[in-house]
Amino acid sequence: MNVRSGEVDLAVQVRGTSGPTVVLVHGYPDTHTVWDRVAAILEKDFRVVTYDVRGAGESTPPSTEDGYRLEHLARDLFAVIDAVSPDEPVHLVGHDWGSIQSWEAVTEPGARIATFTSISGPCLDHMGHWSRQRLSIAHLRQFLGSWYIGTFHLPVLAPLFWRLYLGPRWGGVLRRMEGVRTTPAPTITRDAVRGIALYRANIRRVMRAPRHRHAPMPVQVIQPTRDRFIQTGPLDLERWVPSLRRRRIVAGHWAPLSHPEPLARMISEFITDSAPPRELVVITGGGSGIGRATAVAFAETGAKVVVSDVDFTAAKATAEMIDGHAYEVDVRDEAAVRAWARQVADEHGVPDVVVNNAGIGHSGSFLSTSTEQWQRVLDVNLWGVVHGCRAFGELMVERGEGGHIVNLSSAAAYTPSKILSAYATSKAAVFMLSDCLRAELAPHAIGVSAICPGLVNTNITATTTFSGVSAEEQSRKQARASRLYARRGFGPEGVAREIVRAVRRNRPVVPVTAEAKAARLASRAAPGLLRAFAKLDVG
Repeated sequence: MNVRSGEVDLAVQVRGTSGPTVVLVHGYPDTHTVWDRVAAILEKDFRVVTYDVRGAGESTPPSTEDGYRLEHLARDLFAVIDAVSPDEPVHLVGHDWGSIQSWEAVTEPGARIATFTSISGPCLDHMGHWSRQRLSIAHLRQFLGSWYIGTFHLPVLAPLFWRLYLGPRWGGVLRRMEGVRTTPAPTITRDAVRGIALYRANIRRVMRAPRHRHAPMPVQVIQPTRDRFIQTGPLDLERWVPSLRRRRIVAGHWAPLSHPEPLARMISEFITDSAPPRELVVITGGGSGIGRATAVAFAETGAKVVVSDVDFTAAKATAEMIDGHAYEVDVRDEAAVRAWARQVADEHGVPDVVVNNAGIGHSGSFLSTSTEQWQRVLDVNLWGVVHGCRAFGELMVERGEGGHIVNLSSAAAYTPSKILSAYATSKAAVFMLSDCLRAELAPHAIGVSAICPGLVNTNITATTTFSGVSAEEQSRKQARASRLYARRGFGPEGVAREIVRAVRRNRPVVPVTAEAKAARLASRAAPGLLRAFAKLDVG
């Protein structure tokens, strides 16, 4: 169908016949076909509307460059909404320049828009206000990413470049940049040359005198993590949008082409429930000590917390403290951990943060530590972390929204000791695993942190086993260790605070206590000193 808006005719396409109406607005230099794969998924539950913006595809162009100003583009959108949904508000989704012009519409008083999802296209007025803030690295990155805007203002070269070089090669450009194989619209060169007017008619005018533009409806901003051109993270959108949801998608700029499934899911979820979701945090070994303190710390930030422990009674007690959820899981059992991860995903969703905390202590010389004792320590401290990273990491990668994994290592990972060979080896393995995993998962926007506490007053000292001693001597050593750690006076709450901070700042290695920080420094600057200290008799 065609919709008349001022001097232009807009080619409009409608898919599906039932459900709320969703209007998808494309960017530059695309046509409505950029939404084809997303629309095919959404039309199962929604009535989906796409259209070619003025001057693109089958829509006619305005007669002058000023005809591409944002107020005319917003008027086109309102004309489409009036034609396809005259009685009910619509749910709006915009990508690139489709998002920029949609911001112009949603910030108009009385706009009949129920929700707005913005992808890789900020409000130019918001950008204008942000550009006037104190210069930062984020400003420099955005300036470098927007290098092409200046070239689009060149009167002859920019159109010539599109006609002679970029237009005929656009399919190959998208393949190299985004990894997608697509056949560009036959009108790509013509549309791209016409669309240069979008930049010339709006960028300097709006950025020179930005307005105060507020969006009253719920707004979802989806930021592709590999977008080379636009980063909306630094923008102070909370200032302009009372009900804001920020989400990430592990994709490049043209996410509608490369990642239609997760994008359609995010759009659908937002339309169904526009309330901001609570962060979901999963913690193993959450029945006591650092695990319980971490559960409390994340709950205090408003997160939804799921804990597991081999002691279900302890896990349940933690969950009751924070209105969380408890499960009984033995992290040594890979099948059990995988089943639990799937259960968590089915019942609560894929977690945003996973804390692999479950661990046990063991002390004794290498020669006095039996194979069975070595196996027990490695099964819990190392394999438990491996199982957790794999089971939940796969879910995070599949979801495509990033996340964070926290692995509990120890200062013992880089502090040699002749009485902690098994324990230190397990924690050193976790330390290196975390670094390797951080590199592997970085392209998926999943951070990994290794937390390295020193002496922390938890019940691990009361359950630590010792090699080559009688039951009576083991009890004596456990009591002595508990008294030492208690005198140190550093509780698990301090570790929990560092864990939350590590997630927020995406820190790779976090020594927690003073002795852990000192040992970390010594391990890098004077490792021979630590080796000499390890030879001393410490009882």
